[in-house]
Amino acid sequence: MTNRQGLHGLKILVIDDSKTIRRTAETLLSKEGCEVFTAVDGFDALSKIADHQPDIVFVDIMMPRLDGYQTCSLIKHNKVFRQTPVIMLSSKDGLFDRARGRIVGSEQYLTKPFTKDELLGAIESHVANR
Repeated sequence: MTNRQGLHGLKILVIDDSKTIRRTAETLLSKEGCEVFTAVDGFDALSKIADHQPDIVFVDIMMPRLDGYQTCSLIKHNKVFRQTPVIMLSSKDGLFDRARGRIVGSEQYLTKPFTKDELLGAIESHVANR
């Protein structure tokens, strides 16, 4: 097993209405030395982004109140956070969803359930040069 040195101390926000996904991501990332914050939806996430200023954000597409596209768009329209990488999470692996994610500014798209390597690889590719 390789030790991923570059992830230690990273602040990561995971936004998903599924407790299972939040807990899985939190467990995997905490083991790598990341500081993990979670939010249940876009509204919950917006205050946490302001409070914690994460290095990277994972956001589920299908959520109540404020979906992943709207949440990503709000992050990308904020001059303080527009450089923060946003990775969309979805249980659907659709071309339309990927395209729509790109339009609102997301850096990447991961299909759930994701593997540990997919999750860590996504982080490494977007925050390696911090």
